[in-house]
Amino acid sequence: MEHEIDSNNNRNSNERPTILVTNDDGIDAIGLKALVSVLVSTNRFNVLVCAPQMEMSAISHSITWLVPVSAKQVEMDGATAFMVSGTPADCASLGISSVLFSSVPDLVICGINQGSNCGYHIFYSGTVAGAREAFVNGVPALSISYDCYGGLNSEQLEKTLRLDAKTKTNDYEAAAKACLPLIRAILTEIKNQTYPQGCFLNIDLPRDLANHKGYKLTKQGKSMMKIGWKQITSTVQGKSLSTVSETDDTSSLLFRRELRGFQVDIDESDHKSLQEGYISITPLGGLTHPDMACQAYFEDWLPKVVQHQSSIHQPHNPRGINLVEENSAENALIRMIKARGIDDNEY
Repeated sequence: MEHEIDSNNNRNSNERPTILVTNDDGIDAIGLKALVSVLVSTNRFNVLVCAPQMEMSAISHSITWLVPVSAKQVEMDGATAFMVSGTPADCASLGISSVLFSSVPDLVICGINQGSNCGYHIFYSGTVAGAREAFVNGVPALSISYDCYGGLNSEQLEKTLRLDAKTKTNDYEAAAKACLPLIRAILTEIKNQTYPQGCFLNIDLPRDLANHKGYKLTKQGKSMMKIGWKQITSTVQGKSLSTVSETDDTSSLLFRRELRGFQVDIDESDHKSLQEGYISITPLGGLTHPDMACQAYFEDWLPKVVQHQSSIHQPHNPRGINLVEENSAENALIRMIKARGIDDNEY
């Protein structure tokens, strides 16, 4: 018998909206638990959870295709929760499918992530991917990240990452509470059918939340960590920044990622606003558009390449035969021979 959970989502306009929570840090992550706890404590929402059973950081928009995923119900106060053997995008997709839960949630929130997701890091982020997966399937979505490493230099950040230093629960609860006005306002717009369907929101919260400067609408920049590779002789030399597991196979060369600095934005952007102490709110879409100058360049470049290639490969045709028609007839003959099972060598 198929298993379906009643999410109480078959409701009239006066009933509580339903929020699906997922993440990329895993179902036991402090950020997810803090977000769920704050949402439940308001007594305003039906809260569902569908999250990876293990950490899936930096896995981007990967999905599980060739094998089934498992979903196991777990205890989480005030919410209906499942841990899933898939990626953040899998969890968002399954959670909104009406297969695991009885119907589609009103809003999907992916987070709260441990660390910011700005600039080029958005492409790597499983947190942003979870929200994007809901968005491309027609469900409003948010990705939320807390800049718990803000202000650290490259050496301090790498040391913190390798020590698995954890942020306090109170910090993530404060981050969730800071997002509540946005969540309520978005759900009001959804209820009134006035919420825009052409984007989803990526929210980044500064480390010093107690003194944040307010909410600021931003755009995606080009900031990123500069990460290189270092050859190592043993996995005990330190935790890899990559989420790919390492082996102690002596026949293999071992490499790990290492942080070598930062690329920061000079112009106004999500990362710059975050570093200035604002809660950054960045609308994102499902499409990646190139720089307009690049688009214009290639619009001029491609016809020239095609024309040049045509002039180089123009076949010698002294009799003026229509090669297009001749080739079409030849191809038709070959298809007929193959269809009849005739050996080409007979001709």
